[in-house]
Amino acid sequence: MSPRPAQDRPLRRDGEPDRHEPAAERPGSARPDVALLPKAHLHLHFTGSMRHSTLVELAARHGVHLPDALVEDWPPKLQATDERGWFRFQRLYDIARSVLRTPDDLRRLLRETAEDEAAEGSGWLEIQVDPSGYAAKFGGLTPTVELVLDAAREASEATGVGIGVVIAANRTRHPLDAKTLARLAVRYTDQGVVGFGLSNDERRGRAYDFEGAFRIAKRGGLLSDPHGGELLGPASVRECLETLDADRIGHGVRAVEDPRLLERIVDRGVTLEVCPASNVSLGVAASAEDVPVRRLFEAGASIALGADDPLLFGSRLARQYDLVRTVHGFSDADLAELARQSVRASAAPDDVRRRLLDGIDAWLN
Repeated sequence: MSPRPAQDRPLRRDGEPDRHEPAAERPGSARPDVALLPKAHLHLHFTGSMRHSTLVELAARHGVHLPDALVEDWPPKLQATDERGWFRFQRLYDIARSVLRTPDDLRRLLRETAEDEAAEGSGWLEIQVDPSGYAAKFGGLTPTVELVLDAAREASEATGVGIGVVIAANRTRHPLDAKTLARLAVRYTDQGVVGFGLSNDERRGRAYDFEGAFRIAKRGGLLSDPHGGELLGPASVRECLETLDADRIGHGVRAVEDPRLLERIVDRGVTLEVCPASNVSLGVAASAEDVPVRRLFEAGASIALGADDPLLFGSRLARQYDLVRTVHGFSDADLAELARQSVRASAAPDDVRRRLLDGIDAWLN
């Protein structure tokens, strides 16, 4: 077996790449490989899904200077629990996004992402994109959305991985911009847009301010999928739940700090998109042991594990399953249930859901 690409190697508990394969994949292991477990991936950002090798190649092609943190010192050492740390994280993300200069670059990104998803056992992907960040290069918001959707269809046809698109507003921009994006997203509900999100630094934009945009999206038939409970506590999660009528919440791990809120999340069947490696890398959790995935799971919360931004955190989806297996003691039956929860929380068509759920049962048996 050839060695994994660097960007797909697992992380140690301190967030650095682990040069050894996870226990589940070592020769002689009796436990089934998590990469063969069918699953849905519901928390992946567009630029953040890029392969590191592709970033370096496109930067050289387009004359973009990359800082050492994205080359020799990759994956970067990050800490985003204060505004300075988040600014550095966002700056690195923006530099990475700047290498996407042509339609072919976007098509390549989505094709390679779908290939990587297939290798990780993901049969359905919902990728999140804020078209505002690409509009200046690709002719405006509408042409950008259409380009992304075309590229997603091509990538899906080439790999067999179903792909839905979540259009995301930037909470650091004006709420009126979010309404514009929500109206645009609703126009493409029959062409691959499945949800509406809200991303970026929670400390710089309350969910409450974006209620109007999410009302437009929900009325148009889209899933409500805002980020919350990553950098701020339970109050941020509560706003997503009550004000934005969330179907899923990106991260949401801080809900564990408020038992009554967590109970409400469970009762409403809202899924939390938990990203263990991301939480450790950004300092949301001090270590992999401190990511409260076991507490959330035992409380009855629906969880969809996600990789968030593999380009910056150094690991993809299967590694998240391996982390909860090795660090949190999840049994194979537990892992299968996590995979089922990801599929049930997705916008995948019924036939895709049935195929993935049948595959999960086969993996377990």
